[in-house]
Amino acid sequence: MAEMSVIWLRVAAALYSLGLLHAILTLVRRKDRLFRVALSAFGMGAMFHFVSIVEEGIFNHRCPITNFYETLSMCAFLTVLVYLFVHWRYKVASLSVFIFPLVFVMTLVATLGNPVSAWSSPVVRNVWLTVHIVLVLLGYAALLFTAVGSVLYLFQERELKARKPRKFYYRLPPLGTLDDLISKSMAVGFALITLAVIAGVTWAFIEVKTAWIEQPKIAISFLTWGVYLALVCLRVAAGWRGRKAAIMTVTLVGFAALTWAAHARIGAIFLKQ
Repeated sequence: MAEMSVIWLRVAAALYSLGLLHAILTLVRRKDRLFRVALSAFGMGAMFHFVSIVEEGIFNHRCPITNFYETLSMCAFLTVLVYLFVHWRYKVASLSVFIFPLVFVMTLVATLGNPVSAWSSPVVRNVWLTVHIVLVLLGYAALLFTAVGSVLYLFQERELKARKPRKFYYRLPPLGTLDDLISKSMAVGFALITLAVIAGVTWAFIEVKTAWIEQPKIAISFLTWGVYLALVCLRVAAGWRGRKAAIMTVTLVGFAALTWAAHARIGAIFLKQ
């Protein structure tokens, strides 16, 4: 990618990050006071994003969609345009919880097409990796609480339908309490996992340059994050509660376990080499 094109794209990603912050605060605190600011930043980011695409096209004398990073950048830009039109036409603010994080991550990844210099020091490298691991562990801990709450919710719902609850049923919290636990732990877990993915991708990019995209564990991590994002969207925008949300949360735990196993296996292979 052209140097100036990357700079404009990074500016766009920085502006889109306000949308990510809005989504996280909306999920954790259930308030959308930052939406107008995030939407304005989203619009400004789209302008810088457009300049980046034009700059790249002029520099290479072609439409900038010939490799993974250019295509992802174009896809993110088109997603922004569609969302801005939909919001202008229908005023559907709840979709921002899904679109803002998605566009930011897509744009961030699109900026990683050019190799950068190595780590400034081994200390920074190790601290960055440690932060990534801690975020992952905290995110999985929150996801575990979400899964436990979901399993208890399904069990309690089943007991209610049976009309003859067993003794264990009376020791469980009410369904409303469990649903609230699922919502809060899911929101915190999504925020932590999102930050962990951002930190992990950045670390991998600096560590192995553009070869980071070829690592299977990166693809699995993005898949798990995508499923998590879909769950958040269905819960916030579509109003999924109770049984549907509980079943999807348990499914998400399966993806998280697969991601963890892939990281552990690939990490062990690297240690043996």
